[in-house]
Amino acid sequence: MLSKNKIKYLQSLKLKKFRQKYNNFLAEGEKIVAEILSQDKIKLEALFATSEWIAENPTFQGNFNKRLTIVTEKELAKISQLKTPNKVLAVVERPAPSVDSHRLSNGLSLYLDGIRDPGNMGTILRIADWFGLDYLFTSLDAADIYHPKVIQSSMGAFLRVPSARLEFSALREMVPQLKTYGMVLEGESLFKQSLDSRGIIVIGNESKGISPEIKKQIDRAISIPPGPGGNAESLNAAVATGIVCAIFRN
Repeated sequence: MLSKNKIKYLQSLKLKKFRQKYNNFLAEGEKIVAEILSQDKIKLEALFATSEWIAENPTFQGNFNKRLTIVTEKELAKISQLKTPNKVLAVVERPAPSVDSHRLSNGLSLYLDGIRDPGNMGTILRIADWFGLDYLFTSLDAADIYHPKVIQSSMGAFLRVPSARLEFSALREMVPQLKTYGMVLEGESLFKQSLDSRGIIVIGNESKGISPEIKKQIDRAISIPPGPGGNAESLNAAVATGIVCAIFRN
């Protein structure tokens, strides 16, 4: 049976300040938890599962028995961040950011400037995972990578795409020779450019775009031109990211 203090602690992890305080975050659902239990990049702190999940996953139960707590569906509902709890919930240690300058210099990465919508952030993580991007960086005012909605919508991509939160100027200092591309409405058409397979692509805030400070530091301003008759004011940040990543990888 879960104590009131344990329930309070687990519920607190839905807030960024407590995820930072305890250096932990929540991951829910059978698929995501199975991926966490099958890898060794990040550390499992605790596992809360129903008897049904335990019966269906005897191997996992044996390997993580000391960190496993059996809960009822009612208890799981109290600690879950989902509207419909899904049998198992993991408490995971936030990994320490680590950036390999050689990998960064020779690969393609994203920098998300002020992307505040957790759903967009999670989808962009999946896009970065799909196209095999090397890193995903975020500005200090962007949504937390370990927000429950980001974790759910990333579908496990947070495990495979290294991420870090830092100022764009600090990133530029790491790899001053690496070309940076900024997605802006007034930029050059992506379809008419010769693009490098290496670089950092900057995606701006859903409504405001790239901040003026970062725009000054970008080497090339690029855009996705609308098709004939296209009248939409702008593209969703995640949709734009998918298009630009596909063009760069092509």
